[in-house]
Amino acid sequence: MEDTKQTPALRKGNGWDTVKSYLNLYFVDAMSAMAQGLFASLLIGTIISTLGTQLGVPLLTDIGNFAKAMSGPAMAVAIGYALKAPPLVLFSLAAVGSAANTLGGDGGPLAVLVLAIIAAELGKLVSKKTPVDILVTPLVTILSGALLAYVLAPPIGAAASAVGQLIMWATNLQPFLMGIVVSVLVGVALTLPISSAAICAALTLTGLAGGAAVAGCCAQMVGFAVISFRENKWGGLVAQGLGTSMLQVPNIIKNPRIWIAPTLASAITGPLATCVFHLEMNGAPISSGMGTCGLVGQIGVIDGWVNDVATGLKAAITPMDWVGLVLLCFVLPAVLSWVINLGLRKLGWVKDGDMKLDV
Repeated sequence: MEDTKQTPALRKGNGWDTVKSYLNLYFVDAMSAMAQGLFASLLIGTIISTLGTQLGVPLLTDIGNFAKAMSGPAMAVAIGYALKAPPLVLFSLAAVGSAANTLGGDGGPLAVLVLAIIAAELGKLVSKKTPVDILVTPLVTILSGALLAYVLAPPIGAAASAVGQLIMWATNLQPFLMGIVVSVLVGVALTLPISSAAICAALTLTGLAGGAAVAGCCAQMVGFAVISFRENKWGGLVAQGLGTSMLQVPNIIKNPRIWIAPTLASAITGPLATCVFHLEMNGAPISSGMGTCGLVGQIGVIDGWVNDVATGLKAAITPMDWVGLVLLCFVLPAVLSWVINLGLRKLGWVKDGDMKLDV
């Protein structure tokens, strides 16, 4: 006989599990995929076109520009892939991504995230349900996504851009306090299984706030790479320092105190970036949330310098610029995290093996 006292709790638990699975799908998997789509279009395109401009090779500049122009479709298709969309839905999302990114303006990436999810789910509802699937599925996916883009993309983009502008305005107004806040929060987002790159791209986070975000991400990646060196050696150093500090999430769950050193380091390097070295990210906003992953954050800063010099906003790239970049992205995160973690080990809060990676 069924235990009626336990059934509501079980149903509630199952319902919450379903909600959590959808939240994970849309806000973790989809956002991470969106960041990869941005990386494979806008970011790589920016690097290629910058090389073409600096080396005087127009062909590279054109190729880079082609890649940058495909950022909307690339993001939408990547999101569809994360949602396990059927082929016809997946291919149709390219048009949705183009519409959402274009109509969303500066906040286009967030518009793409929202509308690609909606269009993908609507397309999945009708996929393979009719004899003329090859017509119905693309028609539903493209029309629903594109029509909604006309209505929703402009306000979504404007809202995302406004939030980003507010953060950047606050950072310029209160560089010390906001340097800490932005550096810590974006750095924490980088280590968590959510996409700091997608967040920075959606909010178009550049300028001083972008520089603080770069500092915070570098503190997490370089910090974990250095303080876990005794456990993970050179392989772990490269995997975390040039890959991602997200590898430490299982260990953070076991012992959250291992996260203290990189996070405190980011709270120090953030205001140093905004108040002392005036580090600005004026390249692609996605670079603000990449840290030292493939050195994308540093390439973005340098690309911003080059653009500022070309447009007359900056007289020249100075030695102090290079010193600040190296100190904030590599030296200080390593030294600060190592010193702080040494104190944590003496307190017994962190022990050998706490940061061992299963790789």
